[in-house]
Amino acid sequence: MSHNSPSTENKPANELESVKNQAAEYLAGWQRAKADYANLKRETEGRMIELTRYANEEFIRELLPLVDYFKQALRAVPKEEAGSSWVEGIRHIQTRLLELLAYHGVKEMDVVGEKFNPELHEAVDQVEGGPSGTILEEVRTGFYLHDRV
Repeated sequence: MSHNSPSTENKPANELESVKNQAAEYLAGWQRAKADYANLKRETEGRMIELTRYANEEFIRELLPLVDYFKQALRAVPKEEAGSSWVEGIRHIQTRLLELLAYHGVKEMDVVGEKFNPELHEAVDQVEGGPSGTILEEVRTGFYLHDRV
């Protein structure tokens, strides 16, 4: 007859419990790692979309003054030349530039008559007698690139 001590009888049960605890710990660690990976993947995809969306921002910024140059040039055209072919050519180039910018997410701000918003606009001067806080004249065109000013 064998005589087993209580500690030896519980040994397999203790080992089983220990292995179960270790398995639960590994499972929890794996689940955390899986969740971390999913979060990282989602964050990385978001950053890539953002990067792609604004990749041309600096180049577009350099093109934007051309819009104002075209406006100034067309305002300076003498009335007797307004219908000439070269003026129409300038207008066509201006239109094509605006279409190209729009294709890349650039939208011109329409501010004359709007309320002044210091987050979007820069004040150059205040005029007495006009409606308070209203933009009366645009000195330089403002633009949105997607949702950024």
